[in-house]
Amino acid sequence: MTPELLSLSNNWPLFLGTMVVKILVVFVIVILMVAYATWLERKLIGHMQTRLGPMRTGWHGLLQPIADGLKLFFKEDIIPAQASKVPFMLAPMMICIPAFITMAVVPFGPDLVINNYIVPQQITDLNIGILYVLAMAGLGIYGIVLAGWASNCKYSLLGGIRSSAQMISYELAAALSIISVFMLSETLSLRKIVELQMEPLWGVFSFLPNWYVFTQPLAFVLFVVTSLAEINRTPFDLPEAESELVSGFCTEYSSMKYALFFMAEYANMIVISALIATLFLGGWSGPFPGFINILIKVVGFVMFFMWIRATYPRVRYDQLMFMGWKVFLPLALANIVVTGLVVVLLQ
Repeated sequence: MTPELLSLSNNWPLFLGTMVVKILVVFVIVILMVAYATWLERKLIGHMQTRLGPMRTGWHGLLQPIADGLKLFFKEDIIPAQASKVPFMLAPMMICIPAFITMAVVPFGPDLVINNYIVPQQITDLNIGILYVLAMAGLGIYGIVLAGWASNCKYSLLGGIRSSAQMISYELAAALSIISVFMLSETLSLRKIVELQMEPLWGVFSFLPNWYVFTQPLAFVLFVVTSLAEINRTPFDLPEAESELVSGFCTEYSSMKYALFFMAEYANMIVISALIATLFLGGWSGPFPGFINILIKVVGFVMFFMWIRATYPRVRYDQLMFMGWKVFLPLALANIVVTGLVVVLLQ
C-alpha cells in the first residue's frame, strides 16, 4: 500500500527549516555562478580574441574570482566629498538585492518526496510568479538612477538617466512579448508553465516537446533581445559607455561597492537566462535530472550573452530608442494579436 504524501505546510517547524535550507542552497549556487561567470567571460572572450584569459591564479585561472573578491574587499573605499553619502552607499545594494530575490520563484525541478513529504524544488510557487519577476526587475533601476544622482557627477547622472529611459523603453516590449506565453498556458505560475511544456506538440510535430520556443519564436527572439537591453549588456550598455561616460553610473564607486554593480549585472544575466529557459525551453524538462537540465540551459544562454559582447559593437543611443519604440514594441503587439486570433480559431 502506497503511503499518503504529506504537504510541508502541515508541519510548520519542518516547513521553516526546509525553506531556510532552500534559500541558502539557491543563494550559494547563484553567488558561485556569479563569481565564475566573470572567469568564464574573460576566458571565453579571450579565446575568441586569440588570447588565453586568466592563467596565473590557480589552474587556468580558476582561483581568479576569489583573488578578485579579496582584492576588492580590502581595497580603499572612497566616497566623493560632494556625494550624497547615504544614497551613495545604498544604491549598490538596491541594484543587487532585486537581482538575487528574483530567483525565489524560478522552479529548478519536479517535486521531491522525502520521508513522505512533498518538497518542491522551488523556494515559492506564486500564482503570479512572472508578475513578481517583472516587479523585481523594475526595482533595480532605482538603484542605478540613485547611484547616478548621489555621485554628484555629470557622467554618473547621464548614465543613470540613460538607464531609466532604456528600462522604460525595453521593459514594456519585454513584458508584452511574453503575454503570448500566458495566452497559451493560461497561467502566470512558472511551475505550471514548465509542466505544460512537457506535453508533446500536436500533429506531425508530436515527436517534439511543447516548448514555447517552437510555437512562439518571435516572442522568444523579442524577449532575448529586450532582456539584453534591460540588464545593460552589450550591445545595449549605453548607461556605462566607457567612450562617452567614463564608466557611467558607477564612475565614482570603488572597492566592494563597485563590485556589487558587477555582481548585480551577472546575477541579472543568470536570472534572465533562467527565465528564458523556463518560459520558452521547457525549464527543467530534458534528458537529465531536472536541475541539471535547467543548469545546462542557463549556462548556455549566459555563454550566448558573452558571445554577443565579443561580437557586436555598441549601438548609438538614437538607434537604441528607435528599435525599442519603433521595432520591438510594434512586433510584440502584433504577436499578441496573431496569437489571440489563433487561440480563438483553435477553440
